[in-house]
Amino acid sequence: MIDQRHRVAIVFPAGAKERPSNSVHQSRFAGVARALSAAGIEVVGVPYDDDFAEKIGAELLKVDGVLVWVNPVQSGRDRSVLNALLADVAAKGVFVSAHPEVIAKMGTKEVLYRTAKMSWGCDTRLYTKLEAMHAGLPESLVSGGPRVLKQIRGQSGEGVWKVELEDPPSRSPSMISSSTGLRVREAKRDSAEERMPFGAFLSRCQPYFAGAGGIIDQAYQSRLPDGMVRCYVVRDRVAGFGEQIVNALYPADPGASAPQPGPRHYFPPTRPDFQRLKEKLEREWLDELCQLVGLDKSQLPVIWDADFLYGPKDTDGIDTYVLCEINVSSVYPFPDDALMPLVAETLMRIKDHR
Repeated sequence: MIDQRHRVAIVFPAGAKERPSNSVHQSRFAGVARALSAAGIEVVGVPYDDDFAEKIGAELLKVDGVLVWVNPVQSGRDRSVLNALLADVAAKGVFVSAHPEVIAKMGTKEVLYRTAKMSWGCDTRLYTKLEAMHAGLPESLVSGGPRVLKQIRGQSGEGVWKVELEDPPSRSPSMISSSTGLRVREAKRDSAEERMPFGAFLSRCQPYFAGAGGIIDQAYQSRLPDGMVRCYVVRDRVAGFGEQIVNALYPADPGASAPQPGPRHYFPPTRPDFQRLKEKLEREWLDELCQLVGLDKSQLPVIWDADFLYGPKDTDGIDTYVLCEINVSSVYPFPDDALMPLVAETLMRIKDHR
């Protein structure tokens, strides 16, 4: 019998008018709440809104652990207030996943640059200022093939762009000026390809550099139409897979809007054709990731995911994989196979935290 004193808060977004409603069992996280309850854990639902941060902080100090599902950008607000609250709660002895410091190290797109030399990486550049993008993007545009630019913090394809020169890239970087034509398409749903001057595109990207922002510049992966594989990870073990064939930046017909994203299908961690990816992630990449970003495996989130595109096949004709992004702030939905590992990991982390 599990000690009934274990209390876990599930923090999820809510409009201000919903506070102080404690409605996790009617939310999309009801399955998580049921699984935790079945293990003898008392579940406390905490709908979050910045306007109630002080009251929420007091509630979270009364539990043993906090599991958070709040997007990095939600209804025009970022997570700065919430992250400060969670850091304070964790400093006072409550287990928090994902901890804001862990999110900062592995949950923004900057991790693509920091781990670019790993075998899951590709040609990747980081621009922390607009002036650096003005100087560096021309070089990457003429290096061959389209580029994918991603703001460091974002979701749902916002601030993610496929960019290429309108004319064949036979010119040198010095020949690209503010008037040079580009073909660009954002990864947001229903976005169509646009043609605009280089200078206009720079202006459009300027807001991404506000605060501690920036832009990642990566080589576009030509096998994107083969789909994307998502690995759902409970701390350091793959607990399930997701597969999506039609996804962001899937090639569209000339002049047409992007095709509608296809559904993501979920699979157990035993899916045979993904075992090589699972083994690479668990036995090689996680050690490298933790070393590069300065984390111990024990600090990894209770649940997180990594999205992979197919890279070029190797000399033996076997698939390689390129990291597309890591999601930490709000990983949901996920395969049912991950529920029991999530519960077991939560219990272990609470006991270790005491």
